[in-house]
Amino acid sequence: MEEKIFSEWDSFLVNFPNSHILQSTAWGQLKADFGWKVTHVVLPDCGAQLLIKHVQPGIGFAYIPKGPVGVDCQDLWHEIDAVCRRMKCVFVKVEPDTWMGDDNKYGYPFGQLPNNFIQSSHSIQPLRTLIIDITGNEAQILGRMKQKTRYNINLAIKKKVVVKPHTDLSSFYHLMEITGTRDQFGIHSLAYYQRAFDLFHAHDQCQLLLAEYEGTPISAVIVFKFGNRAWYFYGGSSNKYRDKMPNYLLQWEAMRWARSQGCTVYDLWGVPDEDLATLETNFTKNSTGLWGVYRFKRGFGGELKRSEGPWDRIYKPNLYRLYSLWLKFRKEEG
Repeated sequence: MEEKIFSEWDSFLVNFPNSHILQSTAWGQLKADFGWKVTHVVLPDCGAQLLIKHVQPGIGFAYIPKGPVGVDCQDLWHEIDAVCRRMKCVFVKVEPDTWMGDDNKYGYPFGQLPNNFIQSSHSIQPLRTLIIDITGNEAQILGRMKQKTRYNINLAIKKKVVVKPHTDLSSFYHLMEITGTRDQFGIHSLAYYQRAFDLFHAHDQCQLLLAEYEGTPISAVIVFKFGNRAWYFYGGSSNKYRDKMPNYLLQWEAMRWARSQGCTVYDLWGVPDEDLATLETNFTKNSTGLWGVYRFKRGFGGELKRSEGPWDRIYKPNLYRLYSLWLKFRKEEG
């Protein structure tokens, strides 16, 4: 039955080939394999992949990452409400696939929330990112980068760093463990990364790239693509040979792979949620969290974008208030 559900969603997505990867069948299958209930709500011109998690019997929440998909989605919310209430969800969180300031494709004016939604202070995906234009020839793409980044790419080549496609995730995961410890962030299990790689690689929608120096793995990324977009979701690096600048060459090779797959944009996926002036003023003073990667990512010539949302639609107000208090407590403790 589950295969049929995903097959039907695939048939719907054929009409929307440039949907976000988090609304793809493979992403839904990945989440289903790791504890989420996945369901789809579809109308002729609009649909959504919902991820539902139950924290205990009778208490759950729903999440629509980078959706809905399509146009004229006003009528879709009634169908989503029915699913969420049937699944005993406290609320549904929506992080739409739209940028602030862009034309809104969901049929409501910019800055206006759909009916019965509230603006949420809690996002699951990063709100801001840098989007790199990878159209044109390679010289044009490199020309849009900062001079220091181009220098570091060439330095890695001169230092004999070699980047090649890989299929064994053991080296990648070891580098992720090193990076998580060094930069103090949590990582998924090896089984999670392996399943993500297997699901997307089977359809030529991801590539594991490994950077080596004298045969030793020193940096790795998994880059994903869907439609005309590519994303840098996962990457890790060794504490050794950082002076060889492998991460710069690795990102450049990831962009070259994305171009070979027909992509026109490359999403670096996550920088601090601040405006450009604040980022540029403070990136040399702060190295915590996403600030630690902004200095690196800013050099590739991307455009700073901020997502709309997140929005919450509440079904059980009392439990939602408890959830909000828990979020506030967690933030204060953190």
